Amino acid sequence: MNYLLVGIGGGIGSLLRYYLGVFTHSWWDYDFPLGTLIINLIGCFALGWLTTYIIKLKLLHPHILAGIGTGLIGSFTTFSTFSVETVTLIQHRLWSMAFLYVVLSLFGGLLMSWLGYQVGKRAASKFQEKGEQAS
Repeated sequence: MNYLLVGIGGGIGSLLRYYLGVFTHSWWDYDFPLGTLIINLIGCFALGWLTTYIIKLKLLHPHILAGIGTGLIGSFTTFSTFSVETVTLIQHRLWSMAFLYVVLSLFGGLLMSWLGYQVGKRAASKFQEKGEQAS
């Protein structure tokens, strides 16, 4: 069952990444790979939130969590595309753009993961407080 849910999540995540990339390219016609940056930052936030809020509250079965975390979010984000786009920027001698892309991806990803964690932590605390008040 776990494999099936990871596979389904992977299919959904890769399609979401593809469509968001197409959408971004329809209005962003510059060398800077904004689509991949946005996708990876969203994925960092989502995984930070998921691993804090959903897992802490045990709202979903571990197989479903694997489908969402590893399958959907794992296939939505993309380190390989980030790497190829960085190398392409370097090959075109766009050094400052490549440096900016790496810095924004690294520190932006860490920031978004931390923000996702913080949002999940606060939401979990509020959820647990409501449960204790209802008891």
